[in-house]
Amino acid sequence: MIKLIEKLIIIEVKKLKRFDERDHMFSRMNYKKGTKEYEDYYKRHPELKNIDDDLREMPELGGEGTVTFSNINSPIINANFRFLSDIKELSEGNINEVKQEIDVEKMNFKLKELAQIYGSDLIGICEMKEEFYYSHRGRESKHYGNKIKKFHKYGIVFAVELKKDFIMRAPQLPEAIATVKGYTDVGIIGMILSYYIRELGYDARNHMDGNYLAIAPLVAVEAGLGELGRSGLLVTKEFGPRVRLGIVTTDMPLTPDGKIDFGLQKFCEECGLCARTCPGKSISKTSKEMVDGVLRWKINMEECYRRWRSLGTDCGICLCNCPFSMGIEINKIDRIKTNPEIINDIIKEYKDEYGVRPIIRTKLPIEE
Repeated sequence: MIKLIEKLIIIEVKKLKRFDERDHMFSRMNYKKGTKEYEDYYKRHPELKNIDDDLREMPELGGEGTVTFSNINSPIINANFRFLSDIKELSEGNINEVKQEIDVEKMNFKLKELAQIYGSDLIGICEMKEEFYYSHRGRESKHYGNKIKKFHKYGIVFAVELKKDFIMRAPQLPEAIATVKGYTDVGIIGMILSYYIRELGYDARNHMDGNYLAIAPLVAVEAGLGELGRSGLLVTKEFGPRVRLGIVTTDMPLTPDGKIDFGLQKFCEECGLCARTCPGKSISKTSKEMVDGVLRWKINMEECYRRWRSLGTDCGICLCNCPFSMGIEINKIDRIKTNPEIINDIIKEYKDEYGVRPIIRTKLPIEE
């Protein structure tokens, strides 16, 4: 799952230090007492041992003892993750020995069209940078500590919209259903693209839930899908942070799209709604600060994750409480940089319509 690591992403950076996947919350939660991974990790990070041991004692995400647990409905989430786990080993594969000559511009168009056919709502292409990749793997015992040394030159990153009426029920079960469906959708889109590219004789890798080697939000920013906000999540013009991301990296020659800047940094400085409504108080309410030599909004990922384990879902309140998630007229977005006063108008309109935050309390048929 990428949502937590999204919350660590740097907002302003000249040279990003590569993130070690062993420090990812989901990696840390996989380190069982008595294993070599557990012993190695907490020998290097003794300051995290007590808090991680405490989190391990809490119910599992979607498990019995959580606030939203249902014997019948909670397994919907686990079923999706089991499916994704079963197919993730297909992320890499054999390459056709016959390499086809391609027209780069036509191939750019074809890959974007193919992604849209299979359900992508947004897609962009960028030139990959080494710092977009994790430095070491950490999610699984068999890969623990392995350095990531293979880098493809290009990245194809795509986003699927998460169903608004599901997300607006956060932190109840429909929010988690929408999120895990998003991971399933981008996983399948990535499989199709990577298989197709390999059929043409070029190497390609699908980066999907449980098997990312690159940090999707960084690639998405580079490819022009959006900007990174106060919550650490990618914010798109079209859907706000209400998206999930997939990546295919490849050595096939492609033409990169450019970054975009629609004034989100100024908007997040003025807004702060995600921070004020975060139940774990894990999103900074203050200005950006220097963290590890980089200027960014600081996120407390342990307290974010604690709410996940308590609620039984991945919360999602920060998703539904971003004005961009609920929709902002594109002409207003395009005026943010030239007329910052429009920000106050957008926030006022949002509060007038949704109050403290948007929420739907009625149950969906899937919950019955």
